[in-house]
Amino acid sequence: MNGFELGPQALEADRRRLLALLTEKSYQKRKVTLASGRESDFYIDCKKTALTAEGHWLVGRLLFAAIAKQTPQATGVGGLTMGADPLASAVSLVSHLAAKPLQAFLVRKEPKGHGTGQWIEGRSSLADGAQVAIVEDVITTGGSAIKAIERARAEGLTPTAVFALVDRQEGGREAISALGVQVVSLFTREDFPR
Repeated sequence: MNGFELGPQALEADRRRLLALLTEKSYQKRKVTLASGRESDFYIDCKKTALTAEGHWLVGRLLFAAIAKQTPQATGVGGLTMGADPLASAVSLVSHLAAKPLQAFLVRKEPKGHGTGQWIEGRSSLADGAQVAIVEDVITTGGSAIKAIERARAEGLTPTAVFALVDRQEGGREAISALGVQVVSLFTREDFPR
């Protein structure tokens, strides 16, 4: 595996491999109630792929390439814990290896209960007003990404776009776009078995 080749052919091969891993390790065809409260006929837990060594590498490469293409001015990458945690970590690592560093940050669901009471881990590595990419594992209603956008804005950061592994195509893209933030997803519901 060439770690630094980000040309179209290498990225397409990585995309196919990541889809295979997501389908094998993360995708389940079954009835499930989602975090949004909605019922669905399939479930996808991207952490099962993103936390494997190969999955972490592929997620980092593909999301980094998408961020570099869509929002090259971004200096940070992060999102709402816990779905975004391995994604931000992977992208930050790959960005360092590519000599185009993106600082990782993690948005808490509640402020830290002691010490500084901070909402964002890694905020001190980013300048006030810094443009940042929000990452998300799966977009359904967009709720997690919206919370991350709102919290990042409240903490003085400027979210430029949301980058997701999977868009379930259930209205989340539209809800996020309504905040003036573009959405880029590596995969959609259509990429998985019916």
